[in-house]
Amino acid sequence: MSKNLKLLAKTSDDIKVISAHLQDSIISIEDIANLKKNRIFLMQLNRFMWEDVERGVFRKNKRIRAILKFENVINVSSKNIKTKWIERPFQGKTLLTHDIHGIPIEFYYQMDRLPTIHQKYKLYTGVKPLRIDHFNVFSINVDESVKFYSDLGFRVTEYTEDEKSKKLWAAWMHRKGTVHDIAFTNGVGPRLHHVAFWVPTPMNIIDLLDVMSTTGYITNIERGPGRHGISNAFFLYIRDPDGHRTEIYCSDYQTVDTDHEPIKWDLKDPQRQTLWGAPAPKSWFEEGSHFDKTEPKEPALKAQPIVAP
Repeated sequence: MSKNLKLLAKTSDDIKVISAHLQDSIISIEDIANLKKNRIFLMQLNRFMWEDVERGVFRKNKRIRAILKFENVINVSSKNIKTKWIERPFQGKTLLTHDIHGIPIEFYYQMDRLPTIHQKYKLYTGVKPLRIDHFNVFSINVDESVKFYSDLGFRVTEYTEDEKSKKLWAAWMHRKGTVHDIAFTNGVGPRLHHVAFWVPTPMNIIDLLDVMSTTGYITNIERGPGRHGISNAFFLYIRDPDGHRTEIYCSDYQTVDTDHEPIKWDLKDPQRQTLWGAPAPKSWFEEGSHFDKTEPKEPALKAQPIVAP
């Protein structure tokens, strides 16, 4: 095999191979060219060398510049979303942009690495969060959000559909092989609904409830504990002193099988929100955190879920 990988696509299956090798590539707008006269579309990109992983080759610099060339191009369209390069602590040069509804997104290719600490048990305190699991955001049009993130490589695991309009009311999408990395809930948006931290067991959540209820934070408990119908996860929703919502979360399922079929839920199913049938409070559907310099709008879909009295 030559030092630099060269691939030519003649069939749709060939394109899938090239697409796999270009996963997680970084492209600047200035490195894209559409040569209309020649019907050629060119991109210079910074790609991860997946072929090294396949061969068991490990090197310090795992990225390389590559050219992607399309011939006989009839038309090129763009979402016209602004981007700019910024510097972020611990991850360096970062591409800042936003999705179609204004949710900020950052792309980076390298972050400062720290030693593994998962067995440093003396550092475990409080509810013992092990990682950030996912984000949930209010979307003014869930169908459009799903289309946008599907184009980025996210896949739907579960979704809620309004029976009357056949429009999506909510959707859960993933990249890492669990139920979701990001979820969209119909509502005034874009706004952050919650960020979720994954913990080892449901008992961590029970312990947190005992601590919060005996240290003056009982009013910060918004919803739960319970088990979601969607995702099957054991959950607790709490509000921090500034009103931002956090979910403490565990016991969902893996979705690494690419043949996993998305699970459909009806908006009026009482077990959708909580497997045990308890509906969420009104605040859970109406309150969220604003993104900087982004003005929320009313959603297109007006369907209503079951709300606790």
